[in-house]
Amino acid sequence: MELGLKEKVIIVTGGGSGIGASVVDKLSLIGATPVIIDKSNPDDTFYEIIKKRCPKAVWKTLNLCDDQDCKHAVKDILTKLSRIDGLVNNAGINDAIGLSAGPNEFRKSLDRNLVHYYTMANLCIKELIKTKGAIVNVSSKVVLTGQSGTSAYAAAKGGILALTREWAAEHSDCGLRVNAIIPGEVMTPMYEKWLEDFKTPDEKLKQITSRIPLEKRMTKVEELAMPIVFLLSQWAGHITGQFLVVDGGYSHLDRALT
Repeated sequence: MELGLKEKVIIVTGGGSGIGASVVDKLSLIGATPVIIDKSNPDDTFYEIIKKRCPKAVWKTLNLCDDQDCKHAVKDILTKLSRIDGLVNNAGINDAIGLSAGPNEFRKSLDRNLVHYYTMANLCIKELIKTKGAIVNVSSKVVLTGQSGTSAYAAAKGGILALTREWAAEHSDCGLRVNAIIPGEVMTPMYEKWLEDFKTPDEKLKQITSRIPLEKRMTKVEELAMPIVFLLSQWAGHITGQFLVVDGGYSHLDRALT
């Protein structure tokens, strides 16, 4: 049974690196048409590979916190590709805005991590209803475990789960499916950069992985990408309003397991 994504137009925010780039890679391998939205300019090597597999693939460099940038990008996508079949809301950053940061910084963080999920869904919703498409929102295990010192990011990721259920309920009668992925500790370029801030990055990584029950290792980006592609596909044709945790058991199993 095929996934049913051949030639389907799938927008992936934060699609230039990390989890998003892995989703784009997998989509291009199965014949879908990925649209990469990223704050960075195209990585020539990565984008060349995607374009060779899928000549219709598009890269849009923009600021997702700018509503007009988003609006123009979606309009241009429709002009070039005529349809939107899926939206992967993935872009965000754990910016360590804690309780002491104040309301102004809290609001800015919500813009970076939550509001553009709504903006992109709002701009794409009419097309997604037409195509009976799918939305996959990327949240975080922080909403299940807490982390300390990251109030805004935790609130944003919790809001993403709430929006997932709300949108699934609102559109259950028209065939549009909405689900969320909850990653745990995933080795991305952003995570690697975070580790570099510690005096002994290797020791910090060892400390983290020791608490992950399944194989005591980080989750790989492709282990997030493949479930996301599954949720976009016809294989998940009657799944909506669900939260899929991909974290090696970190959130639900005793982290003292040895």
